[in-house]
Amino acid sequence: MKKFILKTSLILSFVLCAFLAQSQQRYAVINTKYILEKIPAYQDADKKIQQLGETWQREIDTLQTVLDRLYINYEAEKYVLTEDQKKVREDEIFNHEKQVRALQKQRFGFEGDLFKERQKLIKPIQDKIYNAIQKIAAEKYYDFVLDKSEGITVIFADPKLDKSDDVLRELGIKN
Repeated sequence: MKKFILKTSLILSFVLCAFLAQSQQRYAVINTKYILEKIPAYQDADKKIQQLGETWQREIDTLQTVLDRLYINYEAEKYVLTEDQKKVREDEIFNHEKQVRALQKQRFGFEGDLFKERQKLIKPIQDKIYNAIQKIAAEKYYDFVLDKSEGITVIFADPKLDKSDDVLRELGIKN
């Protein structure tokens, strides 16, 4: 009976300690989408990026229309063309298609013009928001700040809570 009471009290003590440790962590939830919508500089930057994207898309669409026309004309005339003429037309279509794809990549590809423009215009605003979040988290002693705008994302976590090094040590990996 004593063993049962001792085991039960140990389990209850453990559960209570875990609960107290958990309850001491402080959380905050924010909505960055809502915050961004309230910042005029973000609205202006977003409009500019959208306009650039639309302008660049029209530029690509124009080149694509020319490419489509070249291909349609080639398909209609290929039976009356000589082999040399076919080769010239095919090369022209290939080069034009290459030009369209290169422009798409330049404008919209990974680290393309649109990405760079977004970084230039929006990243400073995001950095200001992040710095404000860090300041509030430090002042109010929040351990975690979660963003609910696009699902739950951890925006800030107190570095002392990061146990990555402990996991590496457990795996026998030196950091």
